[in-house]
Amino acid sequence: MAFGRLERTKGSEPMSDINVTPLVDVMLVLLVIFIITAPLLASSIRLDLPKTDAAKPGEPPKFVTVAVNRDGQAFFDDRPVSQTELATALQAAARANPETEVQLRADQGVNYGRVVEVMGEAQKAGLNRIGFVADAPATPATPGAQSPAPAASQ
Repeated sequence: MAFGRLERTKGSEPMSDINVTPLVDVMLVLLVIFIITAPLLASSIRLDLPKTDAAKPGEPPKFVTVAVNRDGQAFFDDRPVSQTELATALQAAARANPETEVQLRADQGVNYGRVVEVMGEAQKAGLNRIGFVADAPATPATPGAQSPAPAASQ
């Protein structure tokens, strides 16, 4: 009789790696749930707001337009005025509403001193909010493109 060893089959060894596939699946399901429910939660509050006069939008700020052409002629709201008429009109605008804004439009060729005179009249009248109006520059031409023909002067 021969004595021998019985062969044993080795059992499976313990796993040393973590299976992350179920974790990723659960996280993706939760992400989809949050994506779907987040917009619903943001607009879930239904309110019937009270009505009040204070909630009306305010009136746009009042303004007057003062323009000075290349020759130095002043215009108050598009009508030509002398220096004294301009001062009187600006004082009347200041009496009506001291927060009135003066929108100053001056030709680029006008003397700087004339612009300062008009600004001084507005400040003497009590109108300290002065805004300078300018045109937006023309769009730059792309390289190689033809520039438009100059407009004929009349």
